[in-house]
This record gives sequence, C-alpha cells and structure tokens, in this order.
Amino acid sequence: MSPKKPPAPIFSYETLVHAMAGSMGSVTAMTVFYPLDTVRARLQLDDKQEAKNTVVMLKELSKREGFSTLYRGLLPVLESLCVSNFVYFYSFHGLKSYMSRMGEASAVRDLLLGSIAGIINVLSTTPLWVVNTRIKMQGLPGESQQKVRYRGLIDGLYKVWKIEGLSALWSGTVPSLLLVINPALQFMTYESLKRRLKLKYGDKELSSLVYFLVGAAAKTVATVLTYPLQIVQTKLRHGHKMEGLRKDASLVEIIQAIILRHGVKGLFKGMESKIIQTVLTSALMFVVYEKIAAFVFRLMRLKK
Repeated sequence: MSPKKPPAPIFSYETLVHAMAGSMGSVTAMTVFYPLDTVRARLQLDDKQEAKNTVVMLKELSKREGFSTLYRGLLPVLESLCVSNFVYFYSFHGLKSYMSRMGEASAVRDLLLGSIAGIINVLSTTPLWVVNTRIKMQGLPGESQQKVRYRGLIDGLYKVWKIEGLSALWSGTVPSLLLVINPALQFMTYESLKRRLKLKYGDKELSSLVYFLVGAAAKTVATVLTYPLQIVQTKLRHGHKMEGLRKDASLVEIIQAIILRHGVKGLFKGMESKIIQTVLTSALMFVVYEKIAAFVFRLMRLKK
C-alpha cells in the first residue's frame, strides 16, 4: 500500500495568483456597478424611507444630491475590497490546495473552507468596512451636520479609533461572522457548478458567459438566504438611527425593532437593489478572476 502524498503547501505561487486575480476581479466589478451598491446601502439604513425600486432611487439621489453622490466613497471601497478579496481568495485557495491530496473535493468541504476563509477575512478587514460605511453615509439626509467628517480610509480609521475607541472599528463583527456563510455558500455553489460543467466538457475552457451565469446563480442563492443579517450588519457598522433604541443595541435588539416597526418584510428592505448589485458584481468578478488566473497560469505554464 503506497503512502499518502503530503498535502500541498498553503503558501504557494499558485495561491498567490488566485488571490491577485480575485482581488483584481472584485475591484473591476465594483467599479462598474458601484451606484447600485450606494442605493442598496441607502435603502438598508434609511428607516423612514418608503419602499422604492432601484431605478427610482438612482434618479432621486442624482436629482437631490447630484450624480457624483452615486460614487461617494468609491476609492476607500475599492481599497478595502482589494485587501478583503485578496485575503479571502488566498485563504480559500490556500486551504483548498492544502486539502487537495486528502481526498476528492466536495460541496461540504468547499462550504467548510469558505467559512474558515470568511472568518479570517472578517477578523482582519472589518475596520476597513466600518469606515467605508461611515464615508458612504455622510451624504444621508440628517448627516450633513455631522461633526466628524472622514476624508479617506486612513483618516477614517484614525478618527473612529481616536474618538470612539478601538472596539468601534470592529462594530458589526458578530453579524459579519455569522455572514461568513454568505461567501461560503457562494463559493460552495460556484465550485460545485464549475466541477459539474468541467466534467461535462472535459478540458475545454469555459466561456465568459458560462462563468458569468454560474457566478450569478451562486451569489443569488447566498444573498437570498443571508439578507436579513446583512441589514443588521450595515446598521451596526454605521450606527443605527432607530428612535427609542439604545445606541449600542445588540443584533437581536435591532432585529426585534425592525420587525416591530416594519414587520418581517423590513428585514428584506432593499433586497431588490442588493440582489441586482451583488449578482451582477459577483458574476463579473468571477469572469475577470477566471480569465486573469487562466492567462497567468498559461503564461507561466502552470496547471490549475
């Protein structure tokens, strides 16, 4: 009986290629669809806002605050996304490479590895997203008189730490940790569908359209299942404005308050814009990621 092969190293050039390609893919996709993310965040945070569709919100924000408001906070988001997706892709593919010689890949394994990668990502990059939410929401009605203004990511990190304390930079960490199931479900679905397609078509390279559709399907499943937690996460990061609720309210208290005021449907407010934004962004991200990774591996004569 032949001895088992040792696991592949977690830190490798191949893992680095996946991380860089994933990072570049996410930055490209977010740049294209950023206005949809602005609308999603506004709908999630504004408790007095009546339900409106994405197109109406885009027109209203452009008319009321100017077209540039749709791109407010773009640079710090891209900076954070670049770091965040590099960490996630590196962790996921590093762990996947390490486990590759311990048996066949499976959906359950992908879900586990995606969850571990998500936890690493959340603990290391939450401060970046706390500041991002603050910067983006500086344009909200009622926020114009806000004394603290954030000029950028570094300035925001410093001011939140200095004024509110170090713990404020990890606001929303609990729902974020629960939300690691979102990218985990996304990657599980994506990798499972991709394996099936590769079994069907063999060594033939999949087209950009196929990657786009697979990425869109994977993100739709993940978003619908985890959306209520995303609303709470956004409120905790920004600092909720719900009357009668203490400033440092917990995840459960915020969920209860939303249900009492708006019913269960309040937990899904803005989901239309979220699905449109995240599905399109994730689908394009996977296309760019796959094409960049494939190009680099061909260039260096490496095998995925």
